[in-house]
Amino acid sequence: MCPPILAPIGAALTGSAVATTSAGVASQAMLGFTALSTVATTGLTIRGQRQAAKAQAKAQANATKAERQRYLNEVSSMRMREQQENVAAAQRIQVAAQKAEEARATARVSAGEAGVAGLSVDALINDLSREEAQYRFSVTQQQEFTNINRELAFRDAGISSNMNMLRINKPIAQPDYAGAIVGGISTGVGLASGAQDMGFFQPTT
Repeated sequence: MCPPILAPIGAALTGSAVATTSAGVASQAMLGFTALSTVATTGLTIRGQRQAAKAQAKAQANATKAERQRYLNEVSSMRMREQQENVAAAQRIQVAAQKAEEARATARVSAGEAGVAGLSVDALINDLSREEAQYRFSVTQQQEFTNINRELAFRDAGISSNMNMLRINKPIAQPDYAGAIVGGISTGVGLASGAQDMGFFQPTT
């Protein structure tokens, strides 16, 4: 069965073949052959275009799903690395604070045992506290720089994924009915002309 859009074409061409009695049986046969060839060729062309569009849509859906999963995996990996780095930074600060407190306590005990007191001991304690603060600031600042770079990486990952989506989901070409009909007519006429040249539609005597 030909597509609905082809029915009027086939009917018109076949009707012409039946009505053209003056051209003889050979002419009627040639017109009928042309009509059938046109309808068949046009139908096959449209069917092929529909199948191609359906296959492309399915391929795009699969590729889109895969790209979404890839992006989610990438972001998840980056978030996990962020958590690990934040925990490591906090641990380094905590260890430094413990060591600084131990150093201050040792300095006080040592000064007391040596009978040393006053500004010199306070200066030593302050130096230890300042070193701890500087180390804490250094770790915190480095972590901030890392977070900034990571946010840029998140943005780049999102842009890259969007570009991939645009590349994957290109517009799907719909069946070109007009082009298929024109091509079908051209093919039908060509086939009929070739058949006539081979003597298939010679008038009977």
